[in-house]
Amino acid sequence: MSTFADRIIAFNQQLEFTGSLPPGIRIMNPFKENELALAVSTQFYRKYYNDDHPRHLILGINPGRFGSGMTGVSFTDPKRMVNQCQIPYPGPMAHEPSSEYIYEMIDSFGGITKFYNQFYIHSVCPLGFTISRGNGKEVNYNYYDMPELQEAVYPFIVENIKKQIDLGFETDICFCFGTGKNEAFLRKLNMKNEFFKKIIALEHPRFIMQYKSKTKQDYIAKYLQEFSKVTL
Repeated sequence: MSTFADRIIAFNQQLEFTGSLPPGIRIMNPFKENELALAVSTQFYRKYYNDDHPRHLILGINPGRFGSGMTGVSFTDPKRMVNQCQIPYPGPMAHEPSSEYIYEMIDSFGGITKFYNQFYIHSVCPLGFTISRGNGKEVNYNYYDMPELQEAVYPFIVENIKKQIDLGFETDICFCFGTGKNEAFLRKLNMKNEFFKKIIALEHPRFIMQYKSKTKQDYIAKYLQEFSKVTL
């Protein structure tokens, strides 16, 4: 009988976008482009998801370059993968503020094993995007940042939310990271497809770290309060 680990790893391996993107936008698929991301994430899921316990989905926006773009695990940068998850990362170290916040929150929740035993974090769009600026530098881009991009990836998003639910996660409540465009998009999508009975949106970790870092403990308390609605 397969475990969550087996199903999540298989889901990541099958991720592939075959549609057309607007000019200047590049798809970022760590599981096809980065052997290290697939290997490290496989170790992670075998360590924390090698069971069939009931879990709830948390959906972020889409992968970023310095978090799951490197490790294959949402909101987990190489630094947290090594120091918190105790999984070797034989590549360049990187720091992502969102990852720092998430693991501080997880520590307040009761630790990594307890948290991942009850939750699974991925994204509304499971693959990321980048755009090249005038200086040639590549930066993260969100699926909703351009109407043409959102339209291009819409079928891919719907297909892969269904696939994530089919991995065996609970559908009474889904948590959403992002109280702006990500929440609005997911709520509209949910009204049409009835994926979840209820969506609870929380401020995105990046927003908290960039604009509200002085009060991040208040946001951690809010996260824990909302998560308590589905935990024992």
